[in-house]
Amino acid sequence: MPRGVSRHLSKLRLPLLLAMNRAVWLASLTATAIGAYVVAPAALASGQPDAMGGMPIDGRAAVGALFTSSNGILGSHFCTASVVSSPAGNLLITAAHCLQGRSLSPAGSIVFAPGYHDGRFPNGVWMVTTEYVDAAWSTDQNPDDDVAFLVVGRKGTHIEQRTGAETLKVGEPAQMVQVVGYPDQTNDPITCTAQAYTVTPRDMVFDCDNFTNGTSGGPFLADVNPRTGEGSVIGVIGGYENGGDTPNVSYSPRFFSVILALYKTAVLES
Repeated sequence: MPRGVSRHLSKLRLPLLLAMNRAVWLASLTATAIGAYVVAPAALASGQPDAMGGMPIDGRAAVGALFTSSNGILGSHFCTASVVSSPAGNLLITAAHCLQGRSLSPAGSIVFAPGYHDGRFPNGVWMVTTEYVDAAWSTDQNPDDDVAFLVVGRKGTHIEQRTGAETLKVGEPAQMVQVVGYPDQTNDPITCTAQAYTVTPRDMVFDCDNFTNGTSGGPFLADVNPRTGEGSVIGVIGGYENGGDTPNVSYSPRFFSVILALYKTAVLES
């Protein structure tokens, strides 16, 4: 099931995983080593009904929905993004495929609504002005680079002061994460906390149901502060199969030096 814009079947980079049948999954009661990769049993059972389900929440200040907009009139929300801490306080992180085929012109065509829920905009609506993606994504949509940084607001404005922010971390192992996303058929975000697992050296998987269309770009948050809801963003729903073809299995590229370099470029130019 697609999660966001331009969702399509990517090249089958994990044929061994997708070839695993239900019998193999049932026989595996612990994480299974496949060569150099470690995979959660439920991740091998894409489509099985035993996954936990994401639950609706009233929003998180630093996580929001991306909307289309025309002449100041909002359209539908289509993906998820989150505020990431930066010196200028004006950066978001999301999946690169979310804006594939979309334009930021004219100004205001794409906007961000942090904390959106129940049709309400508690932290306002912020215009997306600039997108930064890696060259490997621009040239051939390499799923390992399915990450984008977005600049929001006019120069000198600071969304981070209004919402707080997640902290970007790279080189982190797969671990217990909290994932937040906006299914495009609802007006509330959902969240789920579960163990993420390494699928390949550059990919993670998260097993929780109800992450349907619109949740692409939702952050994988580690070490979440129970008081503020903020944490360390170590991934976003995206990458392999643009984040996953079923609502109960969500992928993320792992963040390494390429993502850090992209972040630094966005910081220097924003």
